[in-house]
Formats: sequence, structure tokens, C-alpha cells
Amino acid sequence: MRRRVLALSTVAAVVAGGAAVLTALPASAAAGCRVAYAVSSTWPGGFGANVTITNLGDPLSSWTLVWSYANGQTVTQAWNATVSQSGSAVTARNAGYNGSVSTNGTVSFGFNGSATGANSVPTAFTLNGTACTGSTTNPPTTPPTTPPTTPPTTNPPNPGTGVPSDAAWVDSGQWASWTNNGYTLYNNIWGGGAGSQTIWARSGTNWGVVANHPRTSGVKSYPNTGKTLNRTLSSLSSVTSSFNVSVPADGDYATTYDIWANNHAYEVMIWTNQHGAVGPIAESYDANGAVPNVRNLSVGGHTWNVYRGSNGANAVFSFIRTNTSSGTIDLLAIMNWLRTNNWWGNVTVGELQFGFEITGTAGQSNFTTNSFSLNYS
Repeated sequence: MRRRVLALSTVAAVVAGGAAVLTALPASAAAGCRVAYAVSSTWPGGFGANVTITNLGDPLSSWTLVWSYANGQTVTQAWNATVSQSGSAVTARNAGYNGSVSTNGTVSFGFNGSATGANSVPTAFTLNGTACTGSTTNPPTTPPTTPPTTPPTTNPPNPGTGVPSDAAWVDSGQWASWTNNGYTLYNNIWGGGAGSQTIWARSGTNWGVVANHPRTSGVKSYPNTGKTLNRTLSSLSSVTSSFNVSVPADGDYATTYDIWANNHAYEVMIWTNQHGAVGPIAESYDANGAVPNVRNLSVGGHTWNVYRGSNGANAVFSFIRTNTSSGTIDLLAIMNWLRTNNWWGNVTVGELQFGFEITGTAGQSNFTTNSFSLNYS
């Protein structure tokens, strides 16, 4: 996913914590919370924000934070949380690795959003159904009303062509996301003339999309899976990944890793295959397109042409190989090569994603990740 993060002024609001009983906790639990919401950066049409939750009540095993926007803002990409939006209402749920929050403990996540005109800071939050107002409360001794025995009505997915009937998750939302077994999947349709796209998953490592995007200029989407490391490069002893994909015979797309570092100051793209009218960002171009800075580099178990450039918001390093639909890559070796050659330093590696960057399709097309793994230590 492309994020536009520019360091400008910071706006912050702190809202204090709770006076109700967390519905997910037992009857003896105390509840309370405090939320700090800060706009960390802005740019024309968009902004970045960080949110920190302080749990003032009993320990939590999972959390859901809800707020509303007053000026039509829209969350476009999040990290360290799964974020969805319906109208002005935003819901952020813990990722697979940060659901536990001790008493007086904190947990943070960040996101990018779109905004035109005013971008006022939300002033009211609820955590697991508890309004955050700055104090804790013990629940009443009278037990709560027994919930109805009739389960709520649910609308099961209606798989369309190309969506397997045994999918555990199906969603056509522009920024739909789902966390499973430590991996977070994103649908990530960027707009700008995009068509339709439905993501499905059996798991965080076996998933796909059914896409129908016009073959016009500009990337339309980047459906992906991945993890957030938040580790300095020097602290990593191993980062390896394996993939096996099925892609359409026609269209404009690339199968690619997307690695972010130093709070999105650096982006590393690793293309394992490409088709049609797509190309990397580069410092120079000739009649044949982008000109590589390094040709035929053998690193990480593969041979690449390497390009260096900028998208206007962050540095971009692209490693492009001849097409393959499966393989194993030593990602740490690639990242250490960048450090050895002074393209970056001892960076903090954030999100590491893998998916399909789609510019256009030849009608309805299926992209499938048959299997994927990402392991680091």
C-alpha cells in the first residue's frame, strides 16, 4: 500500500477513560480507559494519525475502539490494528499480537486517512463498549439482564465467480481487512478510476482476489497479506519468506513484496513477476523505460535488476526479477545489501506485506496466493 507521510504540524487530543462495564469482561471486572489521538502529519487531501489507548480497568484480552468523524474523513490504511469504517463511524480492533493490555498498560496503532477541508480531532471514544471519560468504575452488584437466547441475524458471504465456497472471509469493501493466525489481510482498493474487487481467504496465507479494473494508467489496488515487525535491522537474525501464486494470463499487474521502514520513509518493493504496462519507479528512464541502478544482482537466492527512486513522499527501492510464480527469498539479505551499500542505515523495519499490485485487468480476473509464509527472528 502506498502511504503519503510528510512531517508537518502535530495536532493532539486526549480523551479520558470509562464509566461503564466492559461487556466482554466478567461481572466483577472494573472498566476504564484513556485515549490519545494525534494527527502526526498532513498533506494535500490526506493525513496520518497515531492513537494510544491506556487501559485503566481490569486486564483486557482483546479490544475494540470506536469513534466518529465530523468532517467526512476516511481511514485509508492502518497498521497495528484492523480498522473498518461505516459512514462517519470508525472501528479499530486489535491485531493478532496486541490484544492483551494490562491494567494501566497502553497499546498504540496508526493509520493514514483522506480529508478535504477541516480535519477536526474526535473527542469521544468507546473501548469495548465503554465510554472513555477518564475514570474507572466497578460494576453494580445486580447482575446484568440475561441476553436473549435468539442469536443475532447474520448475513453469510455470497461467493461470486472465482470465490471458493469454503472461504472463511469474503469482503468487497475498499479498505476491508481481516487478521488470522498473525497475518493481516487488506483489500486496499485505492480509487482513482478503480473498478470492482472482492477479496477472499481461507486463512492469512491462502487467499485471493477477484478483480475487474480498467486498463488505464495508475495502480488501482494492492490486496496483500503480511505482518508488522517493528524491529531494527541489526536486531534481526533471519527474515525469510516463501510464496506460491496463480495469476491471470493477461492484465497489467505485479506480484510484489512491500517492505516499509523508518515510519514509511523507505519502501522496498520486490517483484517476483510482472505483466503488461507496469514498471518500477526509477531515477532515470530511456526509450525502453526505467533504467536500473544495478543489473543482475544476485542476493537473497535470486537475481535482480535494482532501481532507486522516489514517489514524492518516500524513497523507493525496487528489486525486479524474471517472472516466477513460486519461490523462497532471504529478505534479510536484501535489506542488509541496502545497508551495506549505504542506500539506508540501521532502519526500523515496520510492515512487511506480500500481494498483487494491480493497474488493470483483462475483464474479471483471479489472483490467488496458494500458499505463503513469513518467518523472522
